[in-house]
Order: sequence, then structure tokens, then C-alpha cells
Amino acid sequence: MRILASVLFSLLFLAGPPLASEEVVRLPVEQVIVTSDRGDVAFATEIATSDETRSRGLMFRRSMGERDAMLFHWPTPRVVSMWMRNTYLSLDMLFVTADGTVVHVQADTVPQSLDVLSAGRDVTAVMELVAGTAAKLGIRPGSRLKHRFFNGS
Repeated sequence: MRILASVLFSLLFLAGPPLASEEVVRLPVEQVIVTSDRGDVAFATEIATSDETRSRGLMFRRSMGERDAMLFHWPTPRVVSMWMRNTYLSLDMLFVTADGTVVHVQADTVPQSLDVLSAGRDVTAVMELVAGTAAKLGIRPGSRLKHRFFNGS
């Protein structure tokens, strides 16, 4: 019985504190252009730059336009790990270096999964798109993002 209680406590601790609400939080929108072999595509992109906004991300969203996105940005390169907790939409995640180069595409994520998703290398940003968008537009490693956050864009 003590072991079961200990395991349950550990699971609750790892899950983190409950969120205050399931309210959808909208962030400032800026244009981000993604360049692939098939050309440039502009996305109306919500920008998440604080710990709070990056933690919340696209949680609790029930829909998203095909040219909408969210960009998570960190001021210094790091190995970034993402998950789909409380995220009801399947997404494509683009892991991006400081110069705007996509180094990994995590396609068709599983809604509400607790699996850890990462490029396994330093990045400064992750851009989330509706699932299937990367394949449809030919976005893959080597594609580029143009935005004020990226050197040389």
C-alpha cells in the first residue's frame, strides 16, 4: 500500500500543478515567413517568449487556421523539449536554430500525449503548425524561417 501511495504521489508531482483554467489565451500576432523548396508562405503567428506563455502554448485550443501558427522563442540556444499535455490539436513542430534554419520536423503529434518531443540539439525556437502543413508545403530540415528573431532573416 505504501508503494502504491508513493507511486501515485510521484505521478501527481511529475504532472505539475493544475492549471488555473482551460481558458484559451491569445498572444500578440506577427508574420513569420517559412521558405521551402516550394516557395514562401506567410503565417499569422502568435509569439510566446516568456516562461508562462511558452508553458501554456496552444493548450485547450479546439481549432486553428491553416495559416495560423505559434512560435516559441528562447533568447539563447538550448535543447528544447515539448509535449502535448492539454493540447487537443495534432500539430507539426518545426525546431529552428538561431539563423532561422529548420533542423527537425516533428510531424503529426499526438494530442494530449506526454511523450517528450525534441530535436536533440540546440535550437532557439519551435514553430507549431496545424498537423500536415509541413508535408503539404514541403517544409523540412533546411527550410528557413524569416522573422526578427533569426539572424540573417
